[in-house]
Parts: sequence; C-alpha cells; structure tokens
Amino acid sequence: MPPLDPWRSDTKGDGGAYWFPAKKYGWGWGLPATWQGWVFMTAWLAIVAVGLLVLVSRHDSVGWLLLYIWIMTLVMLLVCYWKGEPPRWRWGDRSSSNGR
Repeated sequence: MPPLDPWRSDTKGDGGAYWFPAKKYGWGWGLPATWQGWVFMTAWLAIVAVGLLVLVSRHDSVGWLLLYIWIMTLVMLLVCYWKGEPPRWRWGDRSSSNGR
C-alpha cells in the first residue's frame, strides 16, 4: 500500500472520481471529468478574467499583473494536483495493441 500523502485527496477510496483526469499523452491533466471540476474551472476562469480586466485598466500595474497570473496558475496547479489523478508521464494506452 502506498504511503498516505496529506496533500492528495484520493477520491477513488470513497467511491468518487477524480475531478481532473490525466492526459493520455505527456504530463498533466485534461479537462474536468466531474461537475465539481467544471464548477471550479469556471469560477477560476471568471476570477482570472475579472482580475485581468482590473489590472490591465491600471497602466502602472505590469508587475502586479505578472504576479497575479503566477498566483492564479499556482492555484490551478495545486487544485489539479489535489483533486486530479496522480501526475506522471504517460505514453497513451499501453493495453491496446498497435501492431508492434
């Protein structure tokens, strides 16, 4: 049994599903697979859009704009790590035979 990670919410154990499934190829997550993931992503996009509108309207806020984008990206990555499938490099579906 793998060690417990306090930052991960492995929802497979309680009958739920991951909010963000892993991408088929590469490292990272794809679009949300549950309604909770879609609600989070929609709210996150709305907050990013409002923040960008406010910061772009101020002409002296380039540094704040970059900091805001960095923080919001970090928030998205943390939630994907917390509620998504464990990250690792993927090479597609290895169970299917492709003639090799």
